[in-house]
Amino acid sequence: MGHAGAAAAAVRYLRSAPAPRPVEPLPRPELRCVREGERAPVEAGEFRRVLGHFATGVTVVTAPAAEGEPGPAGFACQSFSSLSLEPPLVCFLVGRTSSTWPRIARAGVFCVNVLGVGQGELCRAFAVSGADKFAGVAYDPAPVSGSPRLAGAAAWIDCTIQAVHTGGDHLIVVGRVEALGTDGDGADPLLFHRGRFARLGS
Repeated sequence: MGHAGAAAAAVRYLRSAPAPRPVEPLPRPELRCVREGERAPVEAGEFRRVLGHFATGVTVVTAPAAEGEPGPAGFACQSFSSLSLEPPLVCFLVGRTSSTWPRIARAGVFCVNVLGVGQGELCRAFAVSGADKFAGVAYDPAPVSGSPRLAGAAAWIDCTIQAVHTGGDHLIVVGRVEALGTDGDGADPLLFHRGRFARLGS
């Protein structure tokens, strides 16, 4: 039996098979905060220690100055991931108490700058709060959003905000990718592992 015959036999079988039973949706888990005086199921320090064994890339998420803002916004972010190929989506996590997130939300767009192996100090500059993070930092506008595209970044992803979901003490921000690119030199990425910067092969 050739490919065409096998395909025809499969179609005949599927047509003769009984209709599948409908899939019952699973109940949504009950999510709640840990009440005052109640012990959390996992101690925060141990959570950080164990999860620190998972090496991540390091990014800086930037946004252009929204109306009335003194300048562009940005923060260092390890919690970044690709999400969907069709449509092209990425996501990042940001703490609910972040003072930078409201500025990015008002802009409605952002650019993810994937830092290269020599940009540890740049990451530290964007990890602080309350300072002018862009002082002395070279950048140009990303082609669609106008968000700062940092010089020397290994890659950049220019996005519009698609959705925002709650996730405990963080927000899950989904972005639709409008443009993206690399520095063209194939720079190794900056990694973060067990509380310190690392590089491939180290």
